[in-house]
Amino acid sequence: MKHRTLAGRQVSAIGLGAMPLSMNNDGEYPALEDAIATVHAALDAGVTLIDTADIYAPAWNEMGHNERIVAEALRTWSGDASSIFVATKGGITRSEGEKWGRDGSAAYLRSALERSLEILGVDSIDLYQYHRPDRWLVYGEIMATLAGFKEEGLVRAVGISNASVEEIEIAQHVLGDGGLASVQNEFSPKHPGSIDELRYCGDHGIAFLPWSPLGGTGGGGRNVGDRFSAFREIGEARGVSPQQVVLAWELALDPHVIPIPGARRAASIVDSAKATDLDLSGDEVAALSRSVGIFED
Repeated sequence: MKHRTLAGRQVSAIGLGAMPLSMNNDGEYPALEDAIATVHAALDAGVTLIDTADIYAPAWNEMGHNERIVAEALRTWSGDASSIFVATKGGITRSEGEKWGRDGSAAYLRSALERSLEILGVDSIDLYQYHRPDRWLVYGEIMATLAGFKEEGLVRAVGISNASVEEIEIAQHVLGDGGLASVQNEFSPKHPGSIDELRYCGDHGIAFLPWSPLGGTGGGGRNVGDRFSAFREIGEARGVSPQQVVLAWELALDPHVIPIPGARRAASIVDSAKATDLDLSGDEVAALSRSVGIFED
């Protein structure tokens, strides 16, 4: 497994997006023992980064469901769990009747963070990410709240998710030089629209974590080779899955990119982890980028 830098630590170049174990477009979830086996398979394959969130749950009254799976998987893993980097998120609300919202207030974020700390069973979270902008509040003030959590030692590093370049700049300004560890945005052949944010992060030394890097949890990842033939063709030529080609392409776009593919089955994350062994040529990377509408600056 190759590694990249996140919040000053070396982590696997491919992380595990744990969300599909608790929330996905199909509404089908593995049994607890199978979910834990999937996490264990990722760790055994060399994955040292796990991404979760308080909101990832089958229903509104099961908030923390995904974090509990991650915590139990780490507790029962035969390896050294202290070497695993866990990132979680807060800032999205979910209430009775599946009413979704956003709350970036200091009081709400503190309560969300405290719940995540308790569920994960840690004193400090490796990376705490603001999940989605609350448009009723000033973004800079929300970043100041997160900076305060870091000063208190409740979190080791701060990240943001679903952010524009402008919001990244605000976070940098408030958090100070090197204070913004990561940006997690949707990015894949299906959704290449965050290429500006990806490039900005690369230029400023910020880790960029593509979520749904294969195209989504409702079969998008499984069928990526059918919908994007360029990735299938290179995979066939290289003797690897189109999913590996997608992840290898994303890794090749910038050394600060760390994809976090989701998985419900052990075989899926084991296959994804192998993408770090696939070195695409410059011509292959350029051709794949062009095939999804990305061109050189």
